[in-house]
Amino acid sequence: MFDKFFVLSQYIAPQRAISHLAGRLADDNRSPALKNRVVHWFIGHYGVDMSEAAEPDPEAYPSFNAFFTRALKPGIRPLAEGEKTLVSPVDGVISQLGQVTGDRMFQAKGQSFSLSELLGGNEKTAAPFAGGEFSTIYLSPKDYHRIHMPMAGTLREMIHIPGKLFSVNPVTAENVPNLFARNERVACLFDTDAGPMALVLVGAMIVGSVETRWAGVVAPGSKEVTATHYQREQAVTLAKGEEMGRFRLGSTVIMVMPRGAVTWNSDQVAGKTVRMGEAFGTLSRTQSPV
Repeated sequence: MFDKFFVLSQYIAPQRAISHLAGRLADDNRSPALKNRVVHWFIGHYGVDMSEAAEPDPEAYPSFNAFFTRALKPGIRPLAEGEKTLVSPVDGVISQLGQVTGDRMFQAKGQSFSLSELLGGNEKTAAPFAGGEFSTIYLSPKDYHRIHMPMAGTLREMIHIPGKLFSVNPVTAENVPNLFARNERVACLFDTDAGPMALVLVGAMIVGSVETRWAGVVAPGSKEVTATHYQREQAVTLAKGEEMGRFRLGSTVIMVMPRGAVTWNSDQVAGKTVRMGEAFGTLSRTQSPV
């Protein structure tokens, strides 16, 4: 009963107004005492491990968002070795992973979502990933919220897709159809040695913003789908493990690869906790270097 009420409340709540207010409060640095109380409560309530943070003192952060997007100590997330090893881009829990079936990707029991809608509604953009492999990773409030490259790549296109701001937790995923293709999101398309790769950063309720290294804050953004193309003179090339973006408050990352490009490791299954940099899959083919 509580789960049904929780989901229903999201349909009727002013999602964008709530998220905008949460973002403003999270960025506010005018009341250190209030910020410190909130941060200490958050650490205790969600079990945040501050021993991993580059700055372990919770009160040293100027705002809640600075704390939430905190850096980790150097070397605490070593990258799995191997030229063909694809690594986890984030800390989180695997929601689902598997094969794209037609234009559908599995979301949760009884639910799926559209690949082409996920990437902005352009069938040409989605075509290289038909029949490919995908993985959806959920970042809970306690997790590290920077996103890193699972393999080296050169940015080809970034697409901001406006949408709703439902929560992306497991309860909502099981009850809201087409969830990840309904929420506001930023799709980043890279050229890699294994072919194209999509990293989709999905917004959610009270996510203050989504940002990338090369463009800063991208979401919230325009009310229309906006695509930015990166030509050779604007090339953004990132190494495996390099930071590519971050969430201000938690959400979900969806990674999509073409058919035959990757085999997910057998120990990576739905429900498993992962850490950024750990071996996630094996690249099965290579093309010309990026």
